Amino acid sequence: MDFSFLAQTPLFRGTEPDEIKKMLDCLGAVRKQYRKDECIYRSGDTIQSMGLILSGGVNIESYEFDGKKVILSHATEGQLFAETYACLQGEPLMVNVTASEPSDILFLNAQRMLQTCQNACAFHTKLIENLLTVTAQKNMNLSRRIFHTSPRTIRGRLESYLSYESKLQRNRDFMIPFDRQQLADYLNVDRSALSHELGKMQSEGLLSSEKNHFRLLK
Repeated sequence: MDFSFLAQTPLFRGTEPDEIKKMLDCLGAVRKQYRKDECIYRSGDTIQSMGLILSGGVNIESYEFDGKKVILSHATEGQLFAETYACLQGEPLMVNVTASEPSDILFLNAQRMLQTCQNACAFHTKLIENLLTVTAQKNMNLSRRIFHTSPRTIRGRLESYLSYESKLQRNRDFMIPFDRQQLADYLNVDRSALSHELGKMQSEGLLSSEKNHFRLLK
């Protein structure tokens, strides 16, 4: 376990690597590996543990009535997923969590985090503060997706999302965490229509793209 890496994650920020080693025992930590597209949690599951991504990434997905998949959000290395459901005992998941690439996940028991342990662990207060910050950021991310999917046209949705990623990465030349199908699912549009619109935007000199690499030209 790379405790120095864990100390840099949002959940463990403000703690030292040697402290984290002790904390993992208190939190009932379990480490698992997943293949690309392997399901980690399914809609309807009730869970006790949140996942912290050591490597790889996951997609948070839902399905519409007609079976169309929608990607609600993406989490990558160092980030948490399913923390809300883990904290709300008995609340069934409304989403699927799927590995978007080969992934190494550390599962942490939420109730052990929220309750004072028998060892009177001095680090729980800091963990709870960090968890609250992570949850607030997740709410912002979901609100941001609403902005990206609110334009009526595919071009409007692409412009909203790509301009945000460019600003976030402070570069007109950037990578996104989605392939074409995943981007279509995230923006809730048809993949062929998305590809057609991207082709038009390239021919108009607005951007260039190859797989998940984009460059904004205007």
